[in-house]
Amino acid sequence: MSKLVNDLMRSGYLRTDNVIEAFSKIQRIEFIPDDLAGFGEIDISLPIGNGQTISQPLTVATMLELLDVQAGNNVMDVGSGSGWTTALLAHMVGEKGRITSLEILKELCEFGESNADKYGFVRNGIAEFYCQSATEGFEKNAPYDRILVSAEVDEVPESLEKQLKIGGKMVLPVRNSIWFIEKKAQDDFYIEKFPGFSFVPFVA
Repeated sequence: MSKLVNDLMRSGYLRTDNVIEAFSKIQRIEFIPDDLAGFGEIDISLPIGNGQTISQPLTVATMLELLDVQAGNNVMDVGSGSGWTTALLAHMVGEKGRITSLEILKELCEFGESNADKYGFVRNGIAEFYCQSATEGFEKNAPYDRILVSAEVDEVPESLEKQLKIGGKMVLPVRNSIWFIEKKAQDDFYIEKFPGFSFVPFVA
């Protein structure tokens, strides 16, 4: 197990077995530009081109622990960047799950798809990458058990609320806070907010 994973466990950011296993198996270094390979195990965000970043591992760990992904889940990953979150999620849902990955920046989307398939997730049909806006979500594969958003929004997109299953969970950054949302009924949402985080803005 890497020093990064051990540090995140010791500090309490990685707690549950499936998240710990995903972080251990899916190597962050595979999802960053080659010239930054020496920084892959450091707990900082890193540039991945097109003005975007791969999030700090501490932040990703926090979001995945809140998201509570289970084997077999149908998950939408919004703003998937270089593919790290998609690969982590794909590992967690397993062969019977599905990840719908949305990234509007075509070059980054293709980079992410290539990176995730280093682990076979695309060719095995677990992860699907779409190089398009997530403003309207992705109705074709809805409803979703879980939705992860990795770019900051000013308010929760109504399309994502609609495409989340009743009983489903969504984690997303809203104005420098991570929001945890659980859909209790069609128009009934439980929300918890965790301030003090920073993200790149949502690109429409």
